[in-house]
Amino acid sequence: MTQSSPRDDRPAALLLAGPTASGKSALALAIAERFGGTVINADSMQLYAELRLLTARPTPEEVARAPHRLYGVRPAAEAASVAWWREAALAAMAEAHAAGRLPILCGGTGLYFLSLTEGLSALPPVPPEVRAAARALLAELGAPALHARLDPETAATLRPGDSQRVTRAWEVLTGTGQGLVAWQRQGAHTGPAQAGPTPWRFAAIRLDPPRDALRAAIAARFDAMLAGGALEEVRALGALGLDPALPAMRAHGVPELLAQLAGRLTPAAARERAVLHTEQYTKRQATWFRHHALAAPPDTHIIHARMGGLAQFQESTAAEIFAFVESRR
Repeated sequence: MTQSSPRDDRPAALLLAGPTASGKSALALAIAERFGGTVINADSMQLYAELRLLTARPTPEEVARAPHRLYGVRPAAEAASVAWWREAALAAMAEAHAAGRLPILCGGTGLYFLSLTEGLSALPPVPPEVRAAARALLAELGAPALHARLDPETAATLRPGDSQRVTRAWEVLTGTGQGLVAWQRQGAHTGPAQAGPTPWRFAAIRLDPPRDALRAAIAARFDAMLAGGALEEVRALGALGLDPALPAMRAHGVPELLAQLAGRLTPAAARERAVLHTEQYTKRQATWFRHHALAAPPDTHIIHARMGGLAQFQESTAAEIFAFVESRR
């Protein structure tokens, strides 16, 4: 007689990941409606209150159809760390579970997912001279050139123009001899951890649409944002006089539209550059997700369908998604 596997009594949660503009939010909402779920934001830019349009946050009508958490909850003047998001997400997950709802963590920020499934490592202190040297090199070379010097694994998780995070990654690499992502992944095994893996049973869906469809979706979405008032949203953000190094000031479309408002780019050039930079970012997202399991490999389901939300997936794909979620609840 074969022995049955021991029952896993940990509460279940679903990770729904994929590149920008791949239809994650629409799919998360459809799953939430079908299974009684709460959608929890796992996108680092959708946290910021001032960026409703440019980050494609769920609309009030969508929020009314199922509970949504951690959208627009931070002022742009305050940078949100991975550690902060992790604690906020765990609180939202606990709230959902207590209400008998399935937590659905939806977004494209890979380190957020990793902080839940593998924990946060305790980085060794970086000597002050290393930190000073990193800032001097940033001033000399610029963030994109510094980004090119990072280890490939860490570089794939960062935007080349993200000077704050690129500099921090360079500090860690030169100060410890090991890349930031390697510390994130291995720290719990090589040293004391700030926070270990969370006591949840994760399953994951990763959207991996064809590149041509994704490029078209990115362009169409940016045009819709412009038509909906994105330029005025960026004008209001710029009027706050925030530090350009803050994450919200580097969200896709913000630098380009600020340049348009300042007369440094034409509207056509700003649009073209914003779309191109977003496409480049989705390639880095794809690289990251290819090299990092969201959950245990058997519990990650990859969907290669074209985006547009569940309503536009083939019927067989929709059935496949629902069957996967049902089996992991």
